[in-house]
Amino acid sequence: MNIGLSTTMIQRGKSGVAQYVFALVRALLSEDHSHRLHLFVLEDDLPLFDFVKEQARKIPVPERCRSAVKNILWHQLRLPALARHLDLNVLHIPSYRRLLWRKPCALVATIHDLAPFHVSGKYDPARMFYGKVVVRHLARRQDEIIAISSNTAHDIERFFGIPKTRQNVVLNGIDPDRFFPSDAAQARIEAASRWRLTEPFFLYISRLEHPAKNHVRLIEAFSTFKAATRSSWLLVLAGSDWHGAEAIRAAAQTSPCQADIRFTGFVADNDLATLYRAAGAFVYPSLFEGFGFPPVEAMACGCPVISSPRGSLEEVVAQAALVVDPENVADIAKALERLATDPTCRKRLIEAGFQNARRFDWRLNARSVLKVYERAARRSLNVRYP
Repeated sequence: MNIGLSTTMIQRGKSGVAQYVFALVRALLSEDHSHRLHLFVLEDDLPLFDFVKEQARKIPVPERCRSAVKNILWHQLRLPALARHLDLNVLHIPSYRRLLWRKPCALVATIHDLAPFHVSGKYDPARMFYGKVVVRHLARRQDEIIAISSNTAHDIERFFGIPKTRQNVVLNGIDPDRFFPSDAAQARIEAASRWRLTEPFFLYISRLEHPAKNHVRLIEAFSTFKAATRSSWLLVLAGSDWHGAEAIRAAAQTSPCQADIRFTGFVADNDLATLYRAAGAFVYPSLFEGFGFPPVEAMACGCPVISSPRGSLEEVVAQAALVVDPENVADIAKALERLATDPTCRKRLIEAGFQNARRFDWRLNARSVLKVYERAARRSLNVRYP
């Protein structure tokens, strides 16, 4: 079977969708060698896929097609012809904003979340309209839909009118070769050397996006925690600037605890586990997530987690995190204080986190995705696509 996978929405490897694509490709290549995988990759992103070597074919996409509008047009106007030329049986689009209307072959889509329906002002008006209205019609054209959580599947049924019986819930996974418990003391030494983190710290890994990722309330809660405890703990915000980053940086600059709030910028994949192991606690106060990789990655590395329950997070973190109301600054501050001062709570969360993280396995994900491809291809055998 010839399988196509568009990777042009990975934002130079600095997004959750990017982590999904990289992990899925690795798992597919290690899981099955009877299918031929074709990756559509923006020219400047080609080095990010050096790991595929000769196991998959990389089809370069002109760099001029990187911007959102041009990328959407490339998917609608150019990709169908390429799919026909390559005689693809299945074409997988792992982002709902790039779904195809024309059907050159069987179409499979991954929908991570429907955040525009939950977070007011997450994007500009044009993107909100596209995500709420246009995508609704595109989604109905897909042969198979993969939802990365039961929560997302529920939203797809509610907002797009696509019943759960037409969806496939396939949970994301984490890489056990990267995220596992190791020497925390050594990790702290590395964190002190590389990022000058010489005191215990709360860690939040997420792109700097306001208001969706809720950094501003976390900064307010951290200031409340510091005023109440006079603690030496730091708050570390790791991630690239995104929409609204200026509001987050302004909140940090005006905080009375400005000196104890650190921005690391984007953290490379190979360095994430070090930060998780070095952190005193991981905090994830997001206002909405379709899945949420970082809390599970932190759990797998032995870091206790504070989390919002919004979107799929309640499903993902289960009973293994200290759950807070992300819109209640006092509630977040109380959780920060508890994890900084209560070793019994920390120990319980670490042990529960290890157990919870075992639920998420990319090998199982890849096997399930391959079954979706096969089902889509079988269904399309007797269909003549326009």
